[in-house]
Amino acid sequence: MNKKPLGSMRVQLTLWYTGFLALVLLIFSITTYSYLSRSTRQREDDSLAETANSFISNFNSELTDENQGRDGAARETARSFRSRDRQVIIYSNDKVVVASDNPENLNLGNDWFATPEIQPQIAAVFDPALSEGRAYRDIFIRGKTAIRVLTVALPTGDRGYIFVFANSLRDQEQALEQAREAFYIAIPIALVIASLGGYFLARKSLAPVVTMGERAARIGASNLDERIPVPENNQELGRLAGIFNKLLARLDQSFAQQKRFMADASHELRTPVAVICGESEVSLSREARDPSELRESLAIVNDEGRRLTRMVEDLFTLARADAGEYPLVLADFYLDESVNESVRSVRSLAAQKGLEVFYQPPAREIPFRGDEALVQRMVLNLIHNAIKYTPAHGRVQVAIKQNHDEAEIVISDTGPGIPADARAHVFERFYRADKARSRDESLNGSGAGLGLSIAKWVAELHGGTIVLDNTNPEGATFIISLPNRSNLRLPAS
Repeated sequence: MNKKPLGSMRVQLTLWYTGFLALVLLIFSITTYSYLSRSTRQREDDSLAETANSFISNFNSELTDENQGRDGAARETARSFRSRDRQVIIYSNDKVVVASDNPENLNLGNDWFATPEIQPQIAAVFDPALSEGRAYRDIFIRGKTAIRVLTVALPTGDRGYIFVFANSLRDQEQALEQAREAFYIAIPIALVIASLGGYFLARKSLAPVVTMGERAARIGASNLDERIPVPENNQELGRLAGIFNKLLARLDQSFAQQKRFMADASHELRTPVAVICGESEVSLSREARDPSELRESLAIVNDEGRRLTRMVEDLFTLARADAGEYPLVLADFYLDESVNESVRSVRSLAAQKGLEVFYQPPAREIPFRGDEALVQRMVLNLIHNAIKYTPAHGRVQVAIKQNHDEAEIVISDTGPGIPADARAHVFERFYRADKARSRDESLNGSGAGLGLSIAKWVAELHGGTIVLDNTNPEGATFIISLPNRSNLRLPAS
């Protein structure tokens, strides 16, 4: 079924191409025909003008013979005029035929002039000639070919003459008719050939699209590693195929991350659920049990339930973050004060492990705009991570400073550091460098390896970054960089 739209597209492209070509040919034909008609008419007029000039020059020469008079000079000049495609008739001012190149035309001229349908046309020719000296005019005779007429008024003493030079337009009309017939034949043939060629070219051009569509139709969730073939000699389709392949790569990566996420989440949730079920089954299996043992079992169930609750909350947070549906509560606050509160909230927990937490405030206050609760959660996750992996009598140090257009929060510890093979994965979900110590519940952590992932998401959400700056056997240092918002309006104190 995927070929049907493409076939329709081929037909549509062919029709659009043929229609556009037909419009171009129509404009070209009209323009060419108009130019041909004008140029032919101009040549006829120029030829008539040359004939008139030559005839009038001969007439003036005949006037030098005083024996024959002006009318005789006109008749002699007309008698000597010989042309196969032109005729000349000489009229007097009172519109009477004086002479003609053919004696038979004398009566013809009078009859012609006396014809009711011609008389208005002749009168319209004479008047401009008498006022302007010469004029062109087309005279149409019913049932006959049109005639192109040049009238020239020539005053000679007290008697004037009007020379009428006539030329049949039959040859011109035949030439134009041949041109029209050529257009009538050539344009349809050109359109048919162009349509066939256009359909062939459209089919050939869309062949890679058909191949890409067939391959794309076979790609599903189970074979996202396949790719669409990239045409080599087509830059546009090659770019389109490359874009689709990048989209498939992102989808493949997202599906793989989702599968890993679900597998890791199932694995992490299985342990607390198994502990809760085991403790409850043991407690229920005995009818009479010591209250202290029962209380101990309930404490274990409570701890695992809390851990399970925190894990589910973290998963829910990441799921909403991936979907872009986490509700942000933006507010103006001082970043240094928020970090200071986070440090104070963990001092007692750190003291239980025999650790010291130091806070180095900035030289001046750092205003910031963002979600204060998320920012505190990001800082607490990093501090919890540092306390978790720092042995007793160690030290965790938190410093904040303003650096150019950024505010930097530096959190370092004196723990064993992060192994080299784990440094590239510390921000991945459910990743734990030391699984043996990952279930330390003293710091209210879920122990599922989600803390650093959430911290990274919070930093990126606020336009910042979080990096593992340094790690060695003497400790590790994380740096949070957030854009400086010192130009924002701060809440009233």
